[in-house]
Amino acid sequence: MLNAVLEHPLLRQQVIPMTVHTYEALGQMGLVEERTELIRGFVLPKMSKSPRHYIVTQRLAEWLRLYLNDQFCIRQEQPIACKDSEPEPDIAVVAGTIEDFAHAHPTTATLIVEVSISTLERDREKAAIYAEAGVAEYWLVNPEDSWVEQFSAPQAGIYSQCVKLDKSAVLTCLSFPHIQVNLSDLLA
Repeated sequence: MLNAVLEHPLLRQQVIPMTVHTYEALGQMGLVEERTELIRGFVLPKMSKSPRHYIVTQRLAEWLRLYLNDQFCIRQEQPIACKDSEPEPDIAVVAGTIEDFAHAHPTTATLIVEVSISTLERDREKAAIYAEAGVAEYWLVNPEDSWVEQFSAPQAGIYSQCVKLDKSAVLTCLSFPHIQVNLSDLLA
């Protein structure tokens, strides 16, 4: 999606890349739309959330809260400051407390989840961003087609492992093995 736009010579000349620092500064001044995120140096609009997206995201967040201790916080649609991006994942499990991020967004996470209803291509591109940031585990949840891709073992900016699980599987969190998600319940 983004790569195709940038390959078009006339459009490429019109695009102005932005650093994470500039994006944050413009946001603090109110010069960046609220419903955007910075991906690979470019400000992109965030998609609206369907009821199904909300339900799947909430189910996961509530299950994670049940099983995580106070050494981790769950951030929903909050920024992760990466090298050239500032995505706002649906769920990010981050080591620390919310107070630890009073002055700066986290730069990595233990687990990130994107629920992909209409943003599958963009969420696939985010896998490399999360791997570069050292995010240990990334779940790409596709409720429409009833599957989850579980990315892990980030090395040199890519995930070296990816497992695709269908609705009949039980997803075991690699970062927190005591957390298991019955995908038929999640994707119902």
